[in-house]
Amino acid sequence: MDMFTELSIILFLTVLISAVMHFLKQPLIIGYILAGIIAGPVVFNLVQSADTFSTFAQMGITFLLFMVGLNLNFRVIGDVGKTSLLTGIGQVIFTSLIGYSIIRFLLGFSNIISIYLAIAISFSSTIIIMKLLSDKKDLEALYGRISIGFLIVQDLIAIFVLTLISSIQRGNSVTGFAFESVIKGVGSIIVLVLISLYIFPYVTKLIAKSQEFLMLFAISWCFAVASVFNYLNLSIEAGALLAGISLSMTPNHYEISYKMRPLRDFFIILFFVLLGSQMVFASISQYIVPAILLSAFILIGNPLIVMTLMGLLGYTKRNSFLAGLTVAQISEFSLILIALGVKMGHLTGEIISLITLIALITIAGSTYMIIYSNQLYRFLSRYLVLFERPGKKIDEHKYHKNENYDIILFGHDDIGYDITTSLKKIKKKFLIIDYDPKVIINLSKDGYDCKYGDVNDTELLDELNFSKSKMIISTIPAIDTNLLLIRKVKDVNKDAIISVVAQQIDDALKLYDAGATYVIMPHFLGGRQASTLIENNQLSLSGFLNEKVAHIENLKLRKGMGHEHPKYIHH
Repeated sequence: MDMFTELSIILFLTVLISAVMHFLKQPLIIGYILAGIIAGPVVFNLVQSADTFSTFAQMGITFLLFMVGLNLNFRVIGDVGKTSLLTGIGQVIFTSLIGYSIIRFLLGFSNIISIYLAIAISFSSTIIIMKLLSDKKDLEALYGRISIGFLIVQDLIAIFVLTLISSIQRGNSVTGFAFESVIKGVGSIIVLVLISLYIFPYVTKLIAKSQEFLMLFAISWCFAVASVFNYLNLSIEAGALLAGISLSMTPNHYEISYKMRPLRDFFIILFFVLLGSQMVFASISQYIVPAILLSAFILIGNPLIVMTLMGLLGYTKRNSFLAGLTVAQISEFSLILIALGVKMGHLTGEIISLITLIALITIAGSTYMIIYSNQLYRFLSRYLVLFERPGKKIDEHKYHKNENYDIILFGHDDIGYDITTSLKKIKKKFLIIDYDPKVIINLSKDGYDCKYGDVNDTELLDELNFSKSKMIISTIPAIDTNLLLIRKVKDVNKDAIISVVAQQIDDALKLYDAGATYVIMPHFLGGRQASTLIENNQLSLSGFLNEKVAHIENLKLRKGMGHEHPKYIHH
């Protein structure tokens, strides 16, 4: 079977299994991993081009960490960096020590196996948690920021441990390796900081004139830095993260992030499929009891450790609990570490079966715990007071950016400009979304809350909190786009005022039928009149509905008289 056919069959299998998961309202991540298990040697043995799939998976991790760096906010790092560092290091240390005691003295494993397993179960999966928090729209929540922070700290520790063991295998001294790594790492960071401060602002300004070229440049930069780090015997993952951070200081970082999402999502799916295909189940029966016991420790003990550490730092029981749930699984680095131990002859192949079973139990268990975290918190809340320090609570509101807007405006063209003027007069909190990066940059300079994005992007629409908005306005004249927007808003907020633009009378009537509260028709009703409507009615739904009835009657009258807009072609 050639590689293309192999990939096609595996993707089709993944679609089928994911469809079943979606129908059963289960996390799609579980479907990806199950697809990998079925495609792997356990069932159909479809994964023949393992090296190619491994490269795809590595690309997925690289894109993911690049985008993590790209979206890092240095104000946020200043706010939660200390917490993330202390929690990340503390959790790895305490999990390793307690885990070692359980594995060595309770389960009776040898000293070397106990050390490997204790370290392996101390790492949690940044990739899985980022996907789950993204699905829940909690990446910007305080606990989400802290969680991603300490998971990155864990990843850096894991990378250091893996590189250290590989260095020992090659006969290098530990002291020499550590000193060399620090020198290389610090030197690379200094170079990247200088490039991002003194070169990128000018380079990206020129490149941004072509969206395709900007995208190509971003991908090339990501892989170039990651490759340099790999050449220096540092981590590809660390290189990708720092490549993203270096571009995060440019005004075009939001464009790059938006355009790279599909690439990230595709390759991350292949990562999960490959992860499932590599799971081994030979001689697993003898390790069921140790796997269940260690999985219980990871699912319950790890969150308790994080909750204790965050409680001591002054965080509320809610944020401590939600952050704690994010470490209730083992990482892909755990599997890599055990595989490296087997390769070096320190461990037997059966230990891979044990860590595989632990991975399946904890990944599945923690996925459900995170998805239903709010329900779990409500159930356990009264028992979690032990994890709060009386008299020392951090003011968490200062970290929380309010993402609830009274009004969301899509498109800042001529009509949008008039509407923005009226929105300022009625003194309501509003957000402007536009696809033109220059518009967003200028709006940001003028102090407006704004966001780069395309209204046709359903992921963007899912990120927006329509449920709390009183009014949604679209100045985009494409009817399909506005029908999509109306449907998305109505799904979560039936009481919102929805005002959209149409060029044709028939289109306006379709939009009204779909649920639009008011349709702006520039040829008959310009932006100035629309802004007047907003000033007169403000956020009164009944006022707009009265205007809607009158407008529909007027449109029908005009249509009967043969009036029509000039034909509009949307590019």
